[in-house]
Amino acid sequence: MTDPTRRVALVTGATSGIGVEIARRLARDGLTVVVSGRSVERGNAVADEVVGDSVFVRADLTDPGAPDRLVDEVLDRCGHLDVLVNNAAVDHTGPLLDVPAAEVRAIFETNTFATIACLQAAGRAMRTRGEGGSIVNVTSRLASVGVPTMSVYSASKGAIRSLTTAAAVELAPYDIRVNAVAPGMTRTPLYAEWLATQDDPAGTERQVAEAIPLRRIAEPGDVAAAVSYLASPDAAYVTGTTIPVDGGYLAQ
Repeated sequence: MTDPTRRVALVTGATSGIGVEIARRLARDGLTVVVSGRSVERGNAVADEVVGDSVFVRADLTDPGAPDRLVDEVLDRCGHLDVLVNNAAVDHTGPLLDVPAAEVRAIFETNTFATIACLQAAGRAMRTRGEGGSIVNVTSRLASVGVPTMSVYSASKGAIRSLTTAAAVELAPYDIRVNAVAPGMTRTPLYAEWLATQDDPAGTERQVAEAIPLRRIAEPGDVAAAVSYLASPDAAYVTGTTIPVDGGYLAQ
């Protein structure tokens, strides 16, 4: 068991991209961080690299009962759970009218159903302990704006945006706060892969940045900073809100 005096955070999808930086930031904030994802190799590497107490727990959140088993293991290893960061997600693009039903279901299994199940499992653990907690869902700017070929992904993230507001009201009597961050275009390995497929990567990047009021692509640390705030006691009176981390894109 890790240090019982430290706050404990579970970060799903923490083996790549934004999730890694969220785990790093929360560890720097002094929390014990449970890193979760599907890759044992990447997960152990992240847990070894993150400062302070950290452990890796492998989970495929689309497996039946996996979210409950994940939270149970966090409680076994750490004794309690104070923060859940619902970050695990998969990307999807495709012309809406041609997306097979099986693909739609697969996206919702990870982005929506698994996220709901993790919130439920963590919320029950926090309610039982009776000391409140913070749940931070990672949605997307695409939950609020339409982009061609991203309709299914947008719908899966839009459901979580709505879940955040409703869950915040329902869980408030237990002092469980529920908020979300909505990243814009962020410089992750997935972004780099997409950029590499463009005919003019440098030109495309300039075009993307010019569409953002702050004139730059977000860094994973920008998103992690917002998560850090929502997870912290400084946000004790903040619940039911979604913070856009998009350089002002949605404000236009």
